[in-house]
Amino acid sequence: MASTNSDLEQLGINTVRVLSIDAVQKANSGHPGMPMGAAPMGHVLWAHHMHYNPKNPEWPNRDRFLLSAGHGSMLQYSFLYLTGYNLTIEDIKQFRQLHSKTAGHPEYGMLDGIDITTGPLGQGFANGIGFAIAQQHLAARYNKPGFDLFNYKIYAICSDGDMMEGVTSEAASLAGHLKLGNLIYLYDDNHISIEGNTNLAFDEDVAKRFDAYGWHVQVVEDGNDIEAISTAVEKAKQETTRPSLIKVRTQIAYGSPNKVNTAGSHGSPLGEEEVKLVKKNFGFDPEQSFVVPEEVLNYYRRIGEKGTQLEQEWDELFEAYSKEYPELAAQYEQERSLKLPEGWEENLPVFKAEEGKMATRKASGKVLNALASVLPSLMGGAADLAPSTDTLLKDYGSFTAEDRLGRNFHFGIREHAMGAALNGMALTKGIIPYGATFLIFSEYMRPPIRMAAIMKIRVVLVFTHDSIGLGEDGTTHQPVEQLMALRAMPNIVVIRPADANETAQAWKAALQHTTGPVLLVLTRQDLPILDQEKYAPATNLHKGAYILSDSEGEPDVILIATGSEVPLILEAQQKLAEESIQARVVSMPCWEFFEVQDEAYKESVLPKRIKKRLAVEAASVFGWHKYVTDEGDVIGMTTFGESAPAKDLFKEFGFTVENVVSRAKALLQK
Repeated sequence: MASTNSDLEQLGINTVRVLSIDAVQKANSGHPGMPMGAAPMGHVLWAHHMHYNPKNPEWPNRDRFLLSAGHGSMLQYSFLYLTGYNLTIEDIKQFRQLHSKTAGHPEYGMLDGIDITTGPLGQGFANGIGFAIAQQHLAARYNKPGFDLFNYKIYAICSDGDMMEGVTSEAASLAGHLKLGNLIYLYDDNHISIEGNTNLAFDEDVAKRFDAYGWHVQVVEDGNDIEAISTAVEKAKQETTRPSLIKVRTQIAYGSPNKVNTAGSHGSPLGEEEVKLVKKNFGFDPEQSFVVPEEVLNYYRRIGEKGTQLEQEWDELFEAYSKEYPELAAQYEQERSLKLPEGWEENLPVFKAEEGKMATRKASGKVLNALASVLPSLMGGAADLAPSTDTLLKDYGSFTAEDRLGRNFHFGIREHAMGAALNGMALTKGIIPYGATFLIFSEYMRPPIRMAAIMKIRVVLVFTHDSIGLGEDGTTHQPVEQLMALRAMPNIVVIRPADANETAQAWKAALQHTTGPVLLVLTRQDLPILDQEKYAPATNLHKGAYILSDSEGEPDVILIATGSEVPLILEAQQKLAEESIQARVVSMPCWEFFEVQDEAYKESVLPKRIKKRLAVEAASVFGWHKYVTDEGDVIGMTTFGESAPAKDLFKEFGFTVENVVSRAKALLQK
């Protein structure tokens, strides 16, 4: 390693500090203190340890960097600019402004060099576990003697706030258990949060805590000692069986005469006068802003250019690998492009009505196992619920500390960490991750679901036990408001299939959808397998809503349902027909897919002239008005459930043929 005590390096660190406070001051918004204190850590990583190529931010074997303390985004933006990413000083000046690349927190897809969106504390920390799992799995699948294709590390800078969040504990425990030695986290231990000193609420020994998790822990007492920080990172790089935490004692707003080590420097600009004092302290002209000394820019740009050579060497290695292992190379290239192999859907099972009843969770398990052999990148698991969610790949082992080839994950009862890890796996590219739990426990993982939606990444989430139909477990386990709450989230697809064949088509849709998470909402209880010859085929699921069974003439009423309530309205259709009432039955498994259909198709399914509409769903009625309109009605849940057998609950809450018929007739009498 080159000397880390040179005047040029110190000038570079101070340039990052001053650039950060200038951007925050101009925006009149942001977090100046963290970049000022953490600049030496950032310098050590970008200048001496991380492998990256600013000319190709997607180089597969680059080290990943996650700013879990996303509020300190100017730290990352500064180094991306200095090392030569597609970022200008004008972009820095537009920090936190509308349509700027430099958002308030780092956002994936908005700016080259941002490996993941961070900001909600703890998320980046937990995302890293997914990145680490993915690297280990790719290495196990593709590395061969003489071809060490995937040997990169996952680096992160975390804050005191990250250490307080519960998801960090979940993720750290899992990482230690899995012995993810490719994780190197630097903890910016500055003792300050928004309310003041962290000792107001946080005085635990973090080093001992992580040692107990099975991490390799080092402590650097002086956050400005870049030699000590670099030595600690080098030791962490040699660690192969334990994730590493380097606890670095820093000073927030270092260099600010009046605001160093104060909460006032955490989330507010320093103020014009204090900014001038900081610049004077570091030898900069107090009257000039956004100044980057030429020698500093040249220094970091030379470092960035080294990545071009590193990638060229890797490209040559991959080219030789392609000749030696052409099938593996082609497979990796295809998976990395997010494309599915030709003809994969031919493995989708088709279920026959004569097979009897089948829970959609069970159908989902059959689909998963039918596809596993043709989609080797498909992997996932559950939050200790694989037998209940039917998400075990039966012919494949488990991913463990000893077996990185395993495709089944045991996340433990850690829904939040599971969701965050899945996001890191998805962003690695080359892996299609899925995770499963009961729908009610989606509550424990809403932050990573939301982050996946913001980033528009392919993650498949399997949520079973989707209604009061789970029965005796009662109110605490019966989802009511969750379905509507999830549908309210932008960039998300929620599919609640009506039977086994719709479930197969739901999986097809989920795997083809690469621009956001897909949630499969499935039953615990058995449902009839709808006759594909008698009713419209399940392939119509991709339209979101379709006429499953139409009336003989012009419909008097339209019955709409999702999931387990579709067979119910089919029976009601027959009963109404016996009373000479013509009913159209619409299966509506996915609102989002229906909304993107053209107006002509929407009109063909739900014509405006037919105003009498009844929606039936064992969930909150909120949101259904859009489809039933003022002259329609909804049979749904307006209270929490009860503890009882499913059949008794459905009767108690009005999910019966008799009630559907009665409510439909009442509509017609209005």
